[in-house]
Amino acid sequence: MSVKECDHHKGKKKKIFRRLFFGIIIFLFIILLTILIVWAILRPTKPTFILQDVTVYAFNATVPNLLTSNFQVTLSSRNPNDKIGVYYDQLDTYVSYRSQQITLRTAIPPSYQGHKEVDVWSPFVYGNNVPVAPYNFVGLSQDQSNGNVLVDVKVDGRVRWKVGTFISGRYHIYVHCPAYITFGAQSNGISVGNNAVKYQLVQRCSVNV
Repeated sequence: MSVKECDHHKGKKKKIFRRLFFGIIIFLFIILLTILIVWAILRPTKPTFILQDVTVYAFNATVPNLLTSNFQVTLSSRNPNDKIGVYYDQLDTYVSYRSQQITLRTAIPPSYQGHKEVDVWSPFVYGNNVPVAPYNFVGLSQDQSNGNVLVDVKVDGRVRWKVGTFISGRYHIYVHCPAYITFGAQSNGISVGNNAVKYQLVQRCSVNV
């Protein structure tokens, strides 16, 4: 075989590989474009969360700069989408006061939420002798003396969207639910035994995804 024939065959192979390479790129581009178009048409709406109630089993701030608390919170989540499911891969619930976390995090079991479905969770969140910043402790003591304490029930986690057989990557979800806890003569809670008081709130939460 002459040198010219070898060069000719090499040139043909290069053209075949080049066409194959560009064919794969175009194919992947079409798939990605199709996914983006479907995603843009469906436009997933973030879930809605409602804080149904809070039961307070303990709320003790008698020791300076330390707080012991025990809550059971009932949260409902609704998927408003017609054709998009939601995977809750990770959800952690905790309570904060003036932007300071005052309980440990409690994990909610992973779950899948279908179209228009509603899920309800009732986790316990608590903290024993949790250090509180001095300026927050002063405010907490004053609020408790006034009979009205505003705490925040928060949910922090990761979700994925399911469209048909396509499942998206993970997105961070952050839920913020303000809750007013009343004490003493101003208390509007219901006693449920063992010094526990239940507050019916039905408070809509802010959701960021």
